[in-house]
Amino acid sequence: MHGPATSGWLLMALCAVTGSYCLLRTRTGSEEERRTARAEALMGFGMAAMAVPAAAVAPPTWGWGVYAVLFGVAALRALWFSRRSGHHLHHLVGSSAMVYMAVVMARAGGGAHGGHAAHSMGGQGMAAAGGIPLVTGLLLAYYAVYVLRSGARLVPVAAVATGGGPPPSGWGARPELALACRLTMGIAMFAMLLTL
Repeated sequence: MHGPATSGWLLMALCAVTGSYCLLRTRTGSEEERRTARAEALMGFGMAAMAVPAAAVAPPTWGWGVYAVLFGVAALRALWFSRRSGHHLHHLVGSSAMVYMAVVMARAGGGAHGGHAAHSMGGQGMAAAGGIPLVTGLLLAYYAVYVLRSGARLVPVAAVATGGGPPPSGWGARPELALACRLTMGIAMFAMLLTL
């Protein structure tokens, strides 16, 4: 009944809400937690922008290059900070995946948008916008494992957070919401790569 545009809008909304919550998290916690929240907000908003259906807003041909440069810089930043925290290695993979998707979309002619190239370009779009199967497959495997691992970690944190003691104050101090955001972005990234 509804075409791929509906799923693109839903993915965009989900990523934008996740990015917004991550932006709220930048106001609380240690410097490392704020740095992580900034990287996750960038990823959420970037994924939201890439998920907008091409039928609604056709990106300019140079837009994919901007995405590639922006997330290339984010990947270098994540590489620099990964010497302090292992979680930044995940940001490195995520930023690199965004660069990869932007390059694939640029090579497809820029007409397909938001990971929905296969749907918007028909059968020929699958080959043009599919990227390198091995790289796409490795990224899909990484995000599948990441989503399962994050989901498994979410259950114990939620149980502990509602257990004894006072609940954390403020939205930014809730570890289960931060994990839920990471899980959401992992699922969204998996979906975008799957339709690449």
